[in-house]
Amino acid sequence: MQNFVFENPTKIVFGRGQIKKIGCETAKFGKKVLMVYGQGSVKRSGIYDQVVASLKAADIEIVEFPGVKSNPVLSHALKGIGIARREAVDAVLAVGGGSVIDTAKTIAVGAKTDDDVWDYFVRAKTIQDALPILTVVTISASASEMNPAAVITKEDGARKFSIRSPFIQPKTSILDPAALFTLSPAYSAYSAVDAITHMLEGYFNNREPHSPLQDRLVEGLIKTIMESAEAILKEPADYDARANMMWAATLAFNGLTTAGMGMISLPAHMIEHSLSAIYDIAHGAGLSIVLPGWMFYAVEKDPVKFARLGRKLFGIEDDDNLKAGMEGISRLKEWFSSIGSPVSLGEANIPEEDIEKIAENAHVLAQAWGLRDYTEEIIVDILSLCK
Repeated sequence: MQNFVFENPTKIVFGRGQIKKIGCETAKFGKKVLMVYGQGSVKRSGIYDQVVASLKAADIEIVEFPGVKSNPVLSHALKGIGIARREAVDAVLAVGGGSVIDTAKTIAVGAKTDDDVWDYFVRAKTIQDALPILTVVTISASASEMNPAAVITKEDGARKFSIRSPFIQPKTSILDPAALFTLSPAYSAYSAVDAITHMLEGYFNNREPHSPLQDRLVEGLIKTIMESAEAILKEPADYDARANMMWAATLAFNGLTTAGMGMISLPAHMIEHSLSAIYDIAHGAGLSIVLPGWMFYAVEKDPVKFARLGRKLFGIEDDDNLKAGMEGISRLKEWFSSIGSPVSLGEANIPEEDIEKIAENAHVLAQAWGLRDYTEEIIVDILSLCK
């Protein structure tokens, strides 16, 4: 295990009926909040009313900023930055999933600077400050409610880039599993894929050759997510399944599973960002297409680790590591398909003839992330395994 510093200052308020506490939590940071949310589902589910009632009870002035879409875009965040500055809000409250939270984080950064906020995404400048961020989670997938990262797409050029800074770590996040009851089967499936991919990226792409503790954490969390997703698809209002999924998805990408693993990389996310930026498909759907392809590309480089995953998750008994690893990848791909997530470019109506265009777009992000081994040619090879 390598040296590490683990510090996660986000306060998690978890459980049924806890949304009513968001007003008191927000009041710790001021009296005027920008409330960021999506395109209507929070109102239909009743969560909007719960949040507003709590904020009003705490005498918080609310400035609303709705309209965040899945795969959030920079142009919308820029509008929010303008409102946050004009209204001089004290904090930003995200009510939604990863797209809403990432938009709120972008706004929180932009509201505290005169710089072009995109400069922080392309690493031209370093974040120096941000408004306090709080969240009420309605989709559990990205763990943005408990990590210091955000992703957004600049429509010009279809560039889906990220920022990372302790200044955008949420102060408090409310996680009420009942808020997930109305989540669609598709997004319930995509959430499971996203959380699993977060963990497998670190599981395979790290600098630590001996990691029994972290490996078992990842394998256990993945098993829990798979079991919970299957239960949720049978009964969307299964509270225990939603609770296990919600907490597991948060733990999947809050720094815990990669502590002691050294530098990690996210090549599957790097490639998927181009799919969702260019074609506007759901992030989880893009990951269920890319991850198995990347795994088939990478398995020969580390057959022992891939075989371990296959044996631990699916009970594969083949003594040949490469065969066991390949079988494990196939079984994971089959599981993604069984829960309704696409596993090929064709299923997402992405033409094979676009592979080179996708690779060119992804390579720009590979360079920004320092993934020097991922040339356009290699990305093409990986995408060719996703057909």
